[in-house]
Amino acid sequence: MKERLKQLILEKAYQRGQFTLASGKTSDFYIDARKITLDPEGAYLVGQLLFERLKDDSIAAVGGLTLGADPIVSSIAVASFLQKKPIPVFIVRKETKGHGTQKLIEGADLKPGERVALVDDVLTTGGSILEAAKKVEALGVKVTRIFCVVDRREREQRTKTLEPLGIPVESLLTIEEIHP
Repeated sequence: MKERLKQLILEKAYQRGQFTLASGKTSDFYIDARKITLDPEGAYLVGQLLFERLKDDSIAAVGGLTLGADPIVSSIAVASFLQKKPIPVFIVRKETKGHGTQKLIEGADLKPGERVALVDDVLTTGGSILEAAKKVEALGVKVTRIFCVVDRREREQRTKTLEPLGIPVESLLTIEEIHP
């Protein structure tokens, strides 16, 4: 499955050129992970591979910051249901919704003391993970696992961002496996 995911990324999501990343850094390549996480086969592979890593963990839910995490958590929810080990999922909004229930976190009802995992599509500095972690931890929830589909391995940049969380990052693929 991992090899097929890598192949799909190379076929559909990997681009060479000059790009400005969300971090503001420039790069000579870009991985448009939504071309994978919103693709039927890609969503299946990501959901299955992440479910395999989470299925025996004692987490209450898995979630992440919208928009990168949205299709990922949906894929995990479906994969976990089909395996008869359902894992609740949630999405963290960037801002509190200004109407209706005015929720910042949608999906699973997180309770103080629960343990959760966070996911993201492509990890560079870890800014999205940190933002999601701060918002869920404000509810008294503990982030115990962090996953990404592709880790760009920008260690220097993200050490300052994610080091305070004290949680190692796990990835399905690293940039060394994709970027020649």
